[in-house]
Amino acid sequence: MRHMSLTPELVALCHREEVDPGPSGDWTQLSDDDFSTLASRLAGEADEGPLWVFAYGSLIWKPAFESVEQRRASAHGWHRSFCLDIVRWRGSAEQPGLMMALERGGRCDGVIYRLPDGDKAAQIERLLRREIDDHEAVASVRWVPVRTAQGRLRALGFWVGVTGRGTSLGQKLESVAKILARACGHVGSGAEYLYNTVSHLETFGIHDRNLWRLQQLVADEIRSLNGHRIAGGEPPVVEIATIT
Repeated sequence: MRHMSLTPELVALCHREEVDPGPSGDWTQLSDDDFSTLASRLAGEADEGPLWVFAYGSLIWKPAFESVEQRRASAHGWHRSFCLDIVRWRGSAEQPGLMMALERGGRCDGVIYRLPDGDKAAQIERLLRREIDDHEAVASVRWVPVRTAQGRLRALGFWVGVTGRGTSLGQKLESVAKILARACGHVGSGAEYLYNTVSHLETFGIHDRNLWRLQQLVADEIRSLNGHRIAGGEPPVVEIATIT
């Protein structure tokens, strides 16, 4: 059993009320027709059989869709990375944040969800509307080959292979930790996002060494920033039971 350094008590210290600033205007918003067209294209590219979605971050703990099966899966050639610059959602213009995407290289162990049989285009459109809202993000939606204990298949992935404006690739964990310990937006803090991701991965028996180190760094940073607010000294560690 492993013990997380980042605890709900520390995460709570990062919360503050923020107003949703709305779209910045820096990106080209997708229209209803755009969503429909993209969903139809992706459905046409799908394999025969069930529709699978690859989850590596928030989709694991907040899928916002119905699934009928889940499996552990590995995507080779990709790794988790806090590389999406954000000034909304879990960041603000005053304190920008970072969200996770898949960056090239390595291996990412995650979870795939099988959606109920039905209209694939309609199901994909609902997923698109949850995950993206601008044309610039379209290229990051792709079919990802994954390996499972039952064999290989393709699953739909979001924020895969991001590049260019709005990204900060290859950052050191120490730099990321300083940002996550400070950033908060109208849906929550960066520390909360990290806590939920790491704790839920552990319940699936998935231990991401980089994220584990990152949660330790973020916990240390929060303590450093809020030492005077932590009553009674060190907050208790959280025990994470793994499923094997």
